[in-house]
Amino acid sequence: MSQKMTISARALWYVAPGRTEIRTEDLPAPAEGEIRVAAIASGISRGTESLVFRGAVPQNEWERMRAPFQAGDFPFPVKYGYACVGYAEGLTAAAGEPGGKCPVFVLHPHQDRFNVPVDAVVPIPAGIPVERATLAANMETALNGLWDGMPSPGDHITVVGGGVVGLLTAWLASKIPATSVTLVDINEARAKVAAALGLAFATPATATTDQDLVIHASGQPAGLDTALALAGQEATVLEMSWYGDTPVTASLGQAFHSRRLTLKSSQVGGIAAHRRPRWTYRRRLETALSLLRDDALDALLAPPISFADLPGELPDILSGKRDVLAQVVVYP
Repeated sequence: MSQKMTISARALWYVAPGRTEIRTEDLPAPAEGEIRVAAIASGISRGTESLVFRGAVPQNEWERMRAPFQAGDFPFPVKYGYACVGYAEGLTAAAGEPGGKCPVFVLHPHQDRFNVPVDAVVPIPAGIPVERATLAANMETALNGLWDGMPSPGDHITVVGGGVVGLLTAWLASKIPATSVTLVDINEARAKVAAALGLAFATPATATTDQDLVIHASGQPAGLDTALALAGQEATVLEMSWYGDTPVTASLGQAFHSRRLTLKSSQVGGIAAHRRPRWTYRRRLETALSLLRDDALDALLAPPISFADLPGELPDILSGKRDVLAQVVVYP
């Protein structure tokens, strides 16, 4: 009976540069072909959401940067986010789930209850805790990045940038047989997380050169220069960072041409070209979720914060004042 009634829902809105607020909205009964989801947790994408927070999404990217189920328009006000986990009403749960509830992942903004088309929810495989499942969107980015970079068994691979995407990309690359994978970051505290994931660690000054593949995910222009310097003869440098409206310079002089380097972009909004004939976005997301079974990945998760506290916590999280990796938001 309650599912047929209009209820109140609360959602996070980015309303001005550096300011967010929680707004209440009416949530009608699910329409034909829709399902209602009660949020358990959501993940903050620090890279993208920091750009939204600052109003730094370029105007010519406003349409391409729209998140699924986004409300409002860039720059402000906008309801944004894409890493929500919740219980879907009416779906059959896997054996052993408490109360018969079915946990699902949805590319939806931070909101405590919402309606979405049934085909927008992806059941979370058994054995994956809901907080870890908030990493699915970042894992999808990492997976797509490796498709673009095309590493091979035995490759020496360096990932520059020890944020969540960089760490997940490095961890996934390390699962390719006989690869040697190093995480490079200016923050030496990332060495502990790298070790928990079975990765070698170096600073830019100590990193090994002559790499077969270098992946840049630091979001900083200086990191791109580091990546270019570490690549070997005729190697690929894969650029996974997105800078918004920030101008970026790169050292394309010196030995860039004589080493015949390839600088290639990667963006999760498009499936890697050689996969498109066979892969759908849903298949890619389902695969990303399945890759989250390793308990070692919990090393990326910061202590959760309450949804009600999110407007007050976001400035420190998104500005980098708080050194956290994957920030999980929990809903009462």
